[in-house]
Amino acid sequence: MQIEAPCVVSLTWALSDAQNQPIDVLENPVEFFVGGEDLLEQVEAALAGHACGAELSLQLEPEQAFGDYKPELVCFEARELFPDVLEPGMAFEGLPAGAATADMPADAIYVVTEVYPAHVVLDGNHPLAGMALRLRIKVVDVRAATAEERTARSVGATSPLSLLNTARSLQADGDELH
Repeated sequence: MQIEAPCVVSLTWALSDAQNQPIDVLENPVEFFVGGEDLLEQVEAALAGHACGAELSLQLEPEQAFGDYKPELVCFEARELFPDVLEPGMAFEGLPAGAATADMPADAIYVVTEVYPAHVVLDGNHPLAGMALRLRIKVVDVRAATAEERTARSVGATSPLSLLNTARSLQADGDELH
């Protein structure tokens, strides 16, 4: 079966930055819905027309992946708004109640980058924003999508977006995702 939306593909991959520094290695195949929200548009376009066994290498520029880094998504908030146990790498959905920074996206994931006695530095950028990425993909399987998958436009909770959202703290530690 050739990859054509809507369908489900099982993939393995190796993701690195433009200098070939590893970011993520997915050794065990994971299913993704093609034609929905599971894959980046550029990845879906590259997979189209291929079949099981295909191996692809892609270079994704920031605008094709997670966008440019936006310094305006970095803010400072009072330390007292956060739990007592707080360290760099912790993430929060939205800013805490009582936040003083105006016009910040309410639905963004904010990662603590620095903790000071009086304030906390938060970054609302995607962990891979501003980065060119290299992706080597292997198609392990292709199957028809179920009615439920077509309705949801997703195989489930595991997508590159959810897998890669954890990359910020792992990159800082020099670890890989898997």
